[in-house]
Amino acid sequence: MKLLAGNSNLGLAQAIADYLDLPLTKAQVRRFSDNEVFVRIEENVRGEDVFVVQSTSYPANDNLMELLICIDALTRASAKRITAVMPYFGYARQDRKTDGRTPISAKLVANLVTRAGAHRVLTMDLHAGQIQGFFDIPTDNLLPTPVLAEDIRGHYRQSGELMIVSPDPGGVVRARALARRLDADLAIVDKRRAAPGHSEVMNIIGDVKDRRCILFDDIVDSAGTLCNAAEAMIKAGATEVSAYVTHGVLSGAAMERVNASSLKELVVTDSIEASTQSNDSGKIRRISVAPLIGEAIRRIANEESVSKLFD
Repeated sequence: MKLLAGNSNLGLAQAIADYLDLPLTKAQVRRFSDNEVFVRIEENVRGEDVFVVQSTSYPANDNLMELLICIDALTRASAKRITAVMPYFGYARQDRKTDGRTPISAKLVANLVTRAGAHRVLTMDLHAGQIQGFFDIPTDNLLPTPVLAEDIRGHYRQSGELMIVSPDPGGVVRARALARRLDADLAIVDKRRAAPGHSEVMNIIGDVKDRRCILFDDIVDSAGTLCNAAEAMIKAGATEVSAYVTHGVLSGAAMERVNASSLKELVVTDSIEASTQSNDSGKIRRISVAPLIGEAIRRIANEESVSKLFD
């Protein structure tokens, strides 16, 4: 087995390698002066089972091209099987036609990864589960729920006060799974999205008065939804509001919104490499999913069950 890292999240790739007690494959993944991507694998990979770790986060197009070129290089080097390990799958929010003459970009990215030569995909907490069906190759969608639930238990010992909150109706299934693990109640925020990146809380379904609320979502981008939901729950009588989110995109003015919001803290995983701004924020805490991804990689390499990780 070989583990190859792109440049999008070297810290996570090294942590996965440490978990597996496996060195990262020696390779050059760099840019020419005109910003074209160049890849050279500096080890023999013929007949090997190779896992390429690369999140397609910002800059999404650059990181996606790195992944595709790494896969192509491995294909031409006669790797036996190539697994694209994408902790964060970019373009996942473009999973359907939202209007006339618009693309389904998530399907396009799935086609590109497959055509480049990947035999399998390993990703985490897809924005919509049906994206797995966009790939014509086996695709494992890891759920971070066990990791996040364990962290919540360590920080919120009085579970009777807890209430897990879905920031929109579309995330109810995700939030319910976490609430079931923690034996906590569930609430739902009814919101209206006037435009991309702008949302308005219309109603809170569930009684959050005197409860410690935890917002649970897959992606925090502009942070407008989370901050508005936190403010609404504080006004409804919640004693405190925190947020647990798998992928911390945190683009634009997201950091300013989080720092000025009613959120006690925002907990994100390291599926996306942390920016300097987020590292300096006292409200943002990161937990690692390297053991989860590393164990999934080990199980795939050994032809063992991955779904048992979530039993």
